[in-house]
Amino acid sequence: MHTPAAVKSLPTVLLTGFDPFGGERLNPSWLAVQSLQGQHIASHKVVAAQLPTVFDTSLLELARLLEEHRPALVVCVGQAGGRAAISLERIAININDARIPDNAAAQPIDTPVVAGGPAAYFTGLPIKAMLLALQGEGIPAEVSQTAGTFVCNHVFYGLMHHLATQRGFEGVRGGFVHVPWLPDQGQPSMKTDELVRGLRVAIATALATRADIAAGAGSLN
Repeated sequence: MHTPAAVKSLPTVLLTGFDPFGGERLNPSWLAVQSLQGQHIASHKVVAAQLPTVFDTSLLELARLLEEHRPALVVCVGQAGGRAAISLERIAININDARIPDNAAAQPIDTPVVAGGPAAYFTGLPIKAMLLALQGEGIPAEVSQTAGTFVCNHVFYGLMHHLATQRGFEGVRGGFVHVPWLPDQGQPSMKTDELVRGLRVAIATALATRADIAAGAGSLN
């Protein structure tokens, strides 16, 4: 059992979810992430935080959290209605192309996330190992080749760009995970407890796995 001093010194996993958007009254990403606040996974403490579903503002809040907590691992989580499994995102692209307005009524079309930034970044998470671990626990999971072009991709790209370009984040790994709707939002769906269990498995696997089964990390120009 960790003493209070030991807990304070534990390395941090920063886990983020989003507030509801698009007329929804809840967001499963935040409900699942919030449930892991303060928990310990593989000798790391989880810090859960909510990001606004707003272009630009979400990245300002994420940058603040990264500077405050200096995490060893970052997993940003978002809602993907219509998907039936926990989706481990492979790549973030440098484009905003919003089908609907964000929560501040902004709807950027064909604009870059970061002007002059690389075309894309690959995830820093061991997504193939995470996939096998999730499936081994009977949790529906998949590797996804697109995080879309809304605020989820915006945050995913912004995260990877921050880790790649800001001093003090060398060796910090990060990535993005999409989760399905909850049952009362529509179908297909997953229950909150299964989402929470899936995130725990995914985080534990990421912490235990430095080299993925067949992974690449870095940027595409």
